[in-house]
Amino acid sequence: MSNRIDAKFAELKAQGKKALITYIVAGDGGYDLTEKAVLEMERSGVDIIEIGVPFSDPIAEGKTIQEASLRSLRDNNTTLVGVFALVERLRKQTDMPLLLMLYANTIFRTGTDKFFARCREVGIDGVIVPDLPFEEHDEFADACKANGVYNISLVTPASHGRIAKIAAAAEGFLYCVSSTGVTGVRDQFSTDFDAFFNEVKASAKIPYCVGFGIRDGERAKQMGAYCDGVIVGSAIVNQVADYGTEAVPAIAKICQDLRSGLDQA
Repeated sequence: MSNRIDAKFAELKAQGKKALITYIVAGDGGYDLTEKAVLEMERSGVDIIEIGVPFSDPIAEGKTIQEASLRSLRDNNTTLVGVFALVERLRKQTDMPLLLMLYANTIFRTGTDKFFARCREVGIDGVIVPDLPFEEHDEFADACKANGVYNISLVTPASHGRIAKIAAAAEGFLYCVSSTGVTGVRDQFSTDFDAFFNEVKASAKIPYCVGFGIRDGERAKQMGAYCDGVIVGSAIVNQVADYGTEAVPAIAKICQDLRSGLDQA
């Protein structure tokens, strides 16, 4: 079964470009805003989009995305059913790779087989489950394979000694977390990126992209030099916090800046 993620990275490689991957919390500002923002991000040079399913206890997230999840749940009553309906609407307008970022309990509560079957039906290409340890990735392996959905693996600077094992089982792309801790924009990094990415490069058989802390084109250029793409979340989500339902132009501006910087990496 073909996957849009593989096709997109093949297309980018042929063009000599790196992947720009962005994240937005579904339902923050309303489903309509999320739909408009996803489509505008694609028009602004984004290649792959992660749609965050809001959760009451998003333990991998910093303040920005925690607050976005709270707004989405409290103010807009966002549900997984509603998120799937959103993806169905998007699929009528775009064929770009779409991923869900969510926590394991949401999948378990839905039912693993039912959840991944629904992903296939609406056109989700992959999931990122930050609270699922690599050693437990078999929990979803059969359902993912049966439905052609990639379970994206993550490595961090603290994964030293485990990177080769994680990379060997990875599919789609390897998500490289830039630093220990939670999501959010950062003024500086303490990670030894040369050492970290040397280990990743030696092990990865698929594209690898870096996320956590990237906020603008200059940082995208800096981090893009190490890998096949960059992942940006909080800088996008901040625009929804600042502008609410009028956030789309600000999101487009950031994505254009990120694309410009990344193209210089």
